[in-house]
Order: sequence, then structure tokens, then C-alpha cells
Amino acid sequence: MKFKRIFLMVLDSLGVGEASDASSYGDNGANTLGHIKEQYDLFIPNLAKLGFLNTLNMDENNDVDAYYTIARPNNAGKDTLAGHYEMIGITSNVPFKTFNENGFPIELIDLIEKETGRRVIGNKCSNDNSIINELGERQLDYGSLIVYTSADSDLQIAAHEDIISPEQLYSYCEKVRELTLRDDFLVGRVIARPFNGSNNKFKLNNAGRKDYPIQIEKKTILDDLNNNNYNVIAIGKMNDIFCNKGINKSLKASTNMDAINKLTNIMDKKFTGLCMVNLCDFDSLYGHQRDVQGYGKAIEELDVEIPIILNKLEVDDLLIITADHGNDPTFRGNDHTRENVPLILYSREFKYPKRIEIQDSLANIGATIAENFNIAPPEIGKSILEELE
Repeated sequence: MKFKRIFLMVLDSLGVGEASDASSYGDNGANTLGHIKEQYDLFIPNLAKLGFLNTLNMDENNDVDAYYTIARPNNAGKDTLAGHYEMIGITSNVPFKTFNENGFPIELIDLIEKETGRRVIGNKCSNDNSIINELGERQLDYGSLIVYTSADSDLQIAAHEDIISPEQLYSYCEKVRELTLRDDFLVGRVIARPFNGSNNKFKLNNAGRKDYPIQIEKKTILDDLNNNNYNVIAIGKMNDIFCNKGINKSLKASTNMDAINKLTNIMDKKFTGLCMVNLCDFDSLYGHQRDVQGYGKAIEELDVEIPIILNKLEVDDLLIITADHGNDPTFRGNDHTRENVPLILYSREFKYPKRIEIQDSLANIGATIAENFNIAPPEIGKSILEELE
């Protein structure tokens, strides 16, 4: 069975249980969805009908509307880039650095101050709104750069737009990206975070956010799709993750709901190819903040939108729902967790939806997309297209 359009929805950080190598990451016992379900009265009938909850134990459910299974992570690291790269078939054997325990090394901070000519404040793990409200006044007074990490493999730089224009902040981040290509400073992303406001009431300008990820040197299935005149549409932070490589239409999104609204609008358009959307609130707002209630409510909010999304699918469309890693809100610390991810495949044409075998890599997603559009297979991954009927 072949499809004219494939929609890939990534539920950022919604893992479904520890991976086989979780002990190597100190993540034994992690289970993002499972522990949320234990501590929150989760009501998600629409996702359940797709086999979503069955991915927790891989139990058989014959009354489902989708093929369901789990995929095991195969790339090194448990960050956003590693998960997404694996999804499109890129091997990544070197994990990106995280600095959530003690902040960034003084040597790097000194280099940032020297390159930008500005003092650095912060240098710790924090969520976005907390740190700009904590240090926003100091930033205004001294024209400093607020440097922090979200506990992901990132280095974020925040500055008030009245003191440092977004364009100047982008220029600083480009310099810092170069500094952080060294092995001992190698973060997955440098992120510019302009903000505005006054009197300790500061607000991030999410539309002005700009990510500087590691550049993808290899040719990917996104490149091949684009080169073969297929549409490759990115919603949310997908464009930043893939450095705009192989993408011919990009739409920013500030929240999960904003991303879903943009997705449903795109579904009304006529095109052939791939549309990718990342729902980042699960990770940034609830996983890293260890907010079980907020995470649970966000899953329920997605569940309400599922019938709308399914109803907008054409008969020759395929919807793939997955995740890139875990971020168990009941776990210690604020970091991602090494987990398997759900893999849900839905089409209105499927006659025999059921549980399928566990996938040994997220790369099988990219291989399936490649086979569907008759392009070269990625360097890793095995297509499961022929299993879908």
C-alpha cells in the first residue's frame, strides 16, 4: 500500500518505558507515559483506540484502528537531535554534551565573553520563564547575556530586545555555535531567546527564537524527497532540528495547540509528500519541569484533537505518531530519560490494524517513508511498508 501524503507527528519526550540500554544512562525504571498514567487519571479514549496505551506493555488488542508497536532507540544519546536524526535514518554514534549539573565550564564562559564583549550571567540549568524573570532586571542594567541550559543538550542565550536586538543576539549565537563545536563543549543546539517586558514581568518572544543545531553533513531522505519534487513541510521546531536541510516549507509554532492548528490547516491543502510536526510542550513545559499534572492534561488536550486530525486525512494518507526520547516527570533530575517510544500508524484504508513486532530502531520510520515515495533508502533502518494493509 502506497500513500500520497505522510504526516509524521512527534510527541516530544513521550516515551513508553526504559530502553534496553537505560542503565548506561542511569535511567533504569523510567517510563514517561506509564508513570503519568499511574499518578494522573488519564482519559484519552481516542489515542487508546489507536493502540497508544497498549504500547506500554505491548499487549494484544484486536479492537484498534491503527497498527501499533514500540521502537527502540539506537543512536547514542537521549536528546532531541539524536532521536530525530535516527528517525530519518542518520547514524549518530557520539552523544551530545549536557551541562545541567554544574553549568557550562568556566573556559567556555570566558570564551563567550571574549567573543561577544558582554558579561555572562546565569550559567545554570533553568526553565525559560524562571530565569528571565530572575535575571531580567540585571540583564537590563548591565547589558549582559543570560546563558543557561534547559537540561537538554543545549546552550540558550536570552537578552532583552531593547538592550540587544534579536539580530545582534543571533550574531552572538552564531559565534557561540562555532565555540561549541569543540568535543568538550559539543551541545546539540545553541538557542537565541529574545525577550521583552519590564518591572520583573518579562516574556519570551517565541516568534523570535532561533535555533543553531549541529549541521547535518550527510544527505538525508528529506533531501531526496525535495530533489524528487515532493513537498517536505516542517511545523514547529522541525525546521530548526534539521537546519532547513531538505525542507521546502516551514511553519513556526509557539505551543502544541498552535502546531496542531497549523497541521490541520496544512491537511486541507493539496500536496504530495511529507509533513512533519513536533509537539514540544510535552518536553519543555512539563517533562523538564517534572510536572505530572501538566503533562497529563497536555496528553488529554491532544486526545481531543485526534478525531479532527483523523477526519482530515484523505484515503491515501498515512499518519505516523511517535516520540524522540523520554522525559519521565516522576524521575530524578530534569534530564531526558532513555526510553522506547510509541509507534502508531493509521490510515483510513487499513483493513487489519493490529499490534506489530517491536522495531529495533526509530530509523524504520525513515526507511518506511523512503520506500513509500520510491527514493533511496537511508543508511540505517528497515521499511515496514509491506506490513501495512
